[in-house]
Parts: sequence; C-alpha cells; structure tokens
Amino acid sequence: MAAGGGSPVIRRSTLRQQIADALRDEVLAGRLPSGHPFTVKEIADQYGVSATPVREALLDLCAQGLLDVEQHRGFKVRAFTADDFRAMVQARTLIVEGIFRSDAEGALRTAPGPVLVSIRRRAEEAERAARAGDLDVLIGYDLRFWRELSSVVNNPYISEFLDRIRVQTWMFAVPLLRREADLRGHLWQGHSALADALLRHDLDTAQRLIAEYNEHALAILG
Repeated sequence: MAAGGGSPVIRRSTLRQQIADALRDEVLAGRLPSGHPFTVKEIADQYGVSATPVREALLDLCAQGLLDVEQHRGFKVRAFTADDFRAMVQARTLIVEGIFRSDAEGALRTAPGPVLVSIRRRAEEAERAARAGDLDVLIGYDLRFWRELSSVVNNPYISEFLDRIRVQTWMFAVPLLRREADLRGHLWQGHSALADALLRHDLDTAQRLIAEYNEHALAILG
C-alpha cells in the first residue's frame, strides 16, 4: 500500500496521525482504490507498529468519510458514485456562496498579510502543477490552497467541512482523470485568477471563477 512498494518510516511521537495521513495520501493518489479491503493487522504489519494506533487512525479516516467499516472483516476504501460526486460539488458550492454572501469580503480585508501571501503562493503552485498535468502534486497544493482560503473566515466548522468534501471529490475524480494519457489541458488552472480576484475584493469575479471550477469538475462525468 505504500508508494513505491516500500513501507514509510513512522515516528512514534505522532503515530496515529502519521498513519492516518499516510493512508489518506494513498487513497487520494488512487493507490488504495475504491472498495479496496484491508484489516488492522495488515496495516500494523506494514508499518511495524501495534494494532492500537492503526485502529485509531482507521477510525479517524472513517469519521472523515474516506473508509467504511466492514463488521467482523475490517475496513475498505469508500466507493462514491457519480450522484455522490454531483451532491458533493453542490454542497461545497452552497457553503462557498454562503461565505460570499456574508463574511468573505470582511474576512479578506482583515486577514494578516502573510496569510494572503501564502494563499497566493499556494495558488501559483497549484496552477503550475495543473499546467504540467501533474495530478499528485496538484492535489496536495489544491487542498492546501482551499484550506488556507477557507481558514480566513475563522470558522473551523466551515473549514473542516469544505476540506472533507474536497478530499472526497478528489477520491472520486482521480481514477477518472488517470484514464487520460496526458493530463495537460485537462486540469483546472484558475487558482491564481481566483486568488487575485479575492485579494482585490472582486467577489463577483471570484464567484464566476468558482462556478467555472465546478463546471470543470462535473465535466469529468462526461
């Protein structure tokens, strides 16, 4: 299950979180595909650790909607349908539109300068990966971009909800995108334009760009 067939080195200090992070990366990259089953023992053997932190990590991923528990059998990667994907895109759209109608402009005007610089940097990195067709790199920077952007509104419930949905939408989209021999030209490249619109408080343009982003996401369904 580890990238490249090897077992990642896990430091004992943050065992539960590191196992959860490592497995989530495997799921997002598509190396643990939808419906893939496994047991606590298999993961514990892979990482050379005891069962307790592994079970805790797997339950954390279940709570995030990435895994399902199979009673008396173990765990499996959750499988999402096209209808699930449409519903997730709709849900994240409604939340973002709600932010724009209420707190977005004020939150951006009062956000610390370093935070805004970091958002712009993440946007550039995500867009660079999208232009190169580098899906694995794009996923990481795309998630970081949206996490930092949503954190500006200072509502951890909104930030956590949006992050969870974005992870789930990537889980569904990755296998479809990997069918393309060359992803250059197939990945959304509007991160920088969106960041610029938000930083100059042009919320109308930002909303238009997010609508285009959602249309682009839904287009993978054919």
